[in-house]
Amino acid sequence: MALQFRFPDVGEGIHEGKLVKWLVKEGDEVKADQAIVEVETDKAVVEIPAPKAGFILKVYFKEGEVITVGQVMVVIGEKGEPVPALEEQKPAGAPKMPMMPGFKPPASSMPAPPVSAPAAGQVFATPSVRMRARELNVDLAKVKGSGPGGRIMPEDVEAAAKGGVSSVGVQQTPTTTTEKFEHHAYGPEERIPLTNIRRRIAEQMSKSERIIPHVAHLDEADVTELAFVREQEKRMAENAGVKLTYLSYIVKAVVAALKAHPYVNASFDHERNEIIVKKYYNVGIAVDTPEGLIVPVLWKADEKKLYDIAREIVRLGEEARARKLRLEDVRGGTFTITNIGSIGGEYFTPIINYPECAILGVGRMRDKPVVKNGQVTIRKMLALSLSFDHRIIDGAEAARFMNDIIKMLENPKMLAD
Repeated sequence: MALQFRFPDVGEGIHEGKLVKWLVKEGDEVKADQAIVEVETDKAVVEIPAPKAGFILKVYFKEGEVITVGQVMVVIGEKGEPVPALEEQKPAGAPKMPMMPGFKPPASSMPAPPVSAPAAGQVFATPSVRMRARELNVDLAKVKGSGPGGRIMPEDVEAAAKGGVSSVGVQQTPTTTTEKFEHHAYGPEERIPLTNIRRRIAEQMSKSERIIPHVAHLDEADVTELAFVREQEKRMAENAGVKLTYLSYIVKAVVAALKAHPYVNASFDHERNEIIVKKYYNVGIAVDTPEGLIVPVLWKADEKKLYDIAREIVRLGEEARARKLRLEDVRGGTFTITNIGSIGGEYFTPIINYPECAILGVGRMRDKPVVKNGQVTIRKMLALSLSFDHRIIDGAEAARFMNDIIKMLENPKMLAD
């Protein structure tokens, strides 16, 4: 029986994507789990696999078009089988959308509305847009959306709050890089539309700052011994084809500290006033890409050996910059590490990757004069910055957590596999 395969709901706030490239065409035979299309979401360019084996009977979208969760992308069935009529998609009573294999989004996630124009009285907007509208006292029923199918976009709400008019009826591709110059009284100005990733970063960072009471804890670790151990291990790692960085050791130290301080590996449910302690350890690694910051996730970091962690860090970084991350690579994080040390700067206050409890910022490693055993000596010191959610933990617990990380970095034998 022919299957109408819909763009799957993968959770994590992903509601739509831009169809980048079809990897198959009508009439092609495909295997189950074979990649059939590349879709750019606001987090990465991902490959969507076929849910079953069969033949591509019908393709419904062209490359470059925007597709919403729940829309039928393709029909897969037996060769020569008639293509079933495309069912009308309605906001109410829509069937549950198919899930990506192995994905379990939150129970509260609902199928996104279809792209067809909204009926009278209906408002198509994501939860974050609705929240922003409440903050700005904007009545969404009076706002005409400029997104696909009349969906209300963040810029529509901002324009309505200012009494202006949004670009109604003009469907803009989020990844457009068209530049527009305007002449101001003080001189020329350049306006650059936000890309999908830049818009997502803006939304997530603003949401994190609005909801989470951030507190910063700054300290430094003497990593002189770690530098020596890493230099010795580095040669053996290279022979095994592994690029061994300091970040690999930091990940191991963080995971050990998270086990000793479980509330740091948690999130806050403000609707139910509950702290959700995660019994798994998925560490996000912030990656600087030309398109913006992406945080791929190193899954089950507690089960990985040092070389395995090093390999994953390299893979995630390369695929993030190439926009080739898999969907499972950008979800499920419980704690995040962000590293600016290789670029410059020592201490900073990173914004927590919502809804996690904390984020560790790694600054520059520097040779500094310190007092050790009553003598001034030159040591390699690593700057560390921890931002944490004060609703979940207090400053004392944050300090104990950081102390454990420092203790392990200063005693690298504790990090041995």
